[in-house]
Amino acid sequence: MSIFKDKTLLITGGTGSFGNAVLNRFLDTDIKEIRIFSRDEKKQDDMRHDYQAQYPEMSNKIKFYIGDVRDIQSVRNAMHNVDYIFHAAALKQVPSCEFFPIEAVKTNVLGTENVLTAAIEAGVKKIICLSTDKAAYPVNAMGTSKAMMEKVIVAKSRTVSPDKTSICCTRYGNVLCSRGSVVPLWIEQMKAGNPITITEPSMTRFVMSLEEAVELVVFAFQNAESGDIMVQKAPACTIEVLAQAVKELFHSEDDIKVIGIRHGEKMYETLLTNEECANAIDMGHFYRVPCDKRDLNYDKYFKDGDVERNKLTEFNSSNTDLWSVEQVKEKLMELSYIREELESWENR
Repeated sequence: MSIFKDKTLLITGGTGSFGNAVLNRFLDTDIKEIRIFSRDEKKQDDMRHDYQAQYPEMSNKIKFYIGDVRDIQSVRNAMHNVDYIFHAAALKQVPSCEFFPIEAVKTNVLGTENVLTAAIEAGVKKIICLSTDKAAYPVNAMGTSKAMMEKVIVAKSRTVSPDKTSICCTRYGNVLCSRGSVVPLWIEQMKAGNPITITEPSMTRFVMSLEEAVELVVFAFQNAESGDIMVQKAPACTIEVLAQAVKELFHSEDDIKVIGIRHGEKMYETLLTNEECANAIDMGHFYRVPCDKRDLNYDKYFKDGDVERNKLTEFNSSNTDLWSVEQVKEKLMELSYIREELESWENR
């Protein structure tokens, strides 16, 4: 019996890499229905045909809803009889959000507010929202909009009983080979015989797979309390190491070309801030950041303050376990996307 036995799960932004990973994880279980909510009818149609071809006996569990999280009525139209939600709809590309920051606000902040409002109205039992390391100490529009999204999530969790609707958030770093990420770009560059382009060799980024991202959401589903932000500990590597690992796997002789840092990029990413460390709980492979349940009556802090503080310190992609080229190659080879691309590369 799965945790979703006879339940209906709604995935916003469900045609993306995460939505496909969730489908692959749960479709062949006793889940009743998985709803894919997104605004792109072409991606939905492609996804529908793919799953009908691959899983003809189970594809009827998947239902598709056209809509946009910016439009609360279209969100409401998909909410009837939903038990749980994985909220993955977002604008995620750092440069595009830099140039169009209000668009990031409309989707990542106001869109999240719409999803949570509609879910509470419909009596959805649990919502897991997906955030990013860029929300911690944000320096770009994408990260800032995700940081505000987290604030909306935590604030909204205070307005509803967790017995009625539980709302929590997961925060994780770069997902290898997800749509729009750098490794697929490098593979296309190698196929074309062009140099691999990297921004800054010493820049560090967390390393995780799509399957691990799904497991974090499932862990949060099973263990988080309403208002929590759940953080997965992850290794990291430099961009130069990642590029070298890809080159070696594909036996490429192409050069690595440094093109400089793009709009809004950091040298390293943070998953847990020093300020969050004050109350964070170390759960082994995860950190739990509980909701601050203090009210607005701050007068008492002139008399009583918090004396004790956690011993945890900031967790970022420069002070975590930094992987070597060999370790990154081993991780990449776990990914079906890489194995398929390698087979195609070798059969050229």
